[in-house]
Amino acid sequence: MSLETTSDRSSGLTHDSSMSSSSASSSSRKSVHQSLGGGAVADLLLWRKPKNSGLVLLGSTSMWFLFERAGYSLLSLFSNALLLLVIIMFFWAKSATLLNRPLPPLPNLEVSDACVEKIADATVARINRVLVVARDITFNGDVKLFLKVAGILLQISYIGSIFNFFTLVYIGVVLSLSVPVLYEKYQVQADEKLSVAQKFLSVYSKKVDEVLSKIPVPQNKEKKSQ
Repeated sequence: MSLETTSDRSSGLTHDSSMSSSSASSSSRKSVHQSLGGGAVADLLLWRKPKNSGLVLLGSTSMWFLFERAGYSLLSLFSNALLLLVIIMFFWAKSATLLNRPLPPLPNLEVSDACVEKIADATVARINRVLVVARDITFNGDVKLFLKVAGILLQISYIGSIFNFFTLVYIGVVLSLSVPVLYEKYQVQADEKLSVAQKFLSVYSKKVDEVLSKIPVPQNKEKKSQ
């Protein structure tokens, strides 16, 4: 009897310790909502407000249908929408003056200098990063970086040959509204699969680096001025 009770206690202790370790790991794990910033964008992507997320999905589906099936272009759709808005505002203003009603409330549509400076700084940083990569490929003769960039560009070209721009944007919107929700629901299982995939990619990248390291790299010899 004493041996059975001690074995039961030991099994219970190990079970409790495993449960406590799993609960501690789950509590220490960062939530998906916090990873996405915890703001309005996170609420939208995780369907915290189903009405707003549904409207975004419905609007993107409508835009994709107009561009792909109805044959509209971006310029024609924008001009028609702007024409409809101008007609509505014109007749609203005319009827308001005739019926002594208030004019349509129009906000001050202007872009602040801070917003322009922020966009310009982000754009300049990205352009400089691209120029640094181009300089490393051109002048330093970085073969590894050249092959990586060439592989990425070939993948982008292949994907672009299958889908056009608006279809890619629509696929991105659908994935943004579906993948975070599914990941939040099955986070433990997804983390296990991602860890296995990360190990496989690390082994694959090491093998690729070994192959690329065997490629002879021409060294730029500086010409001495006499």
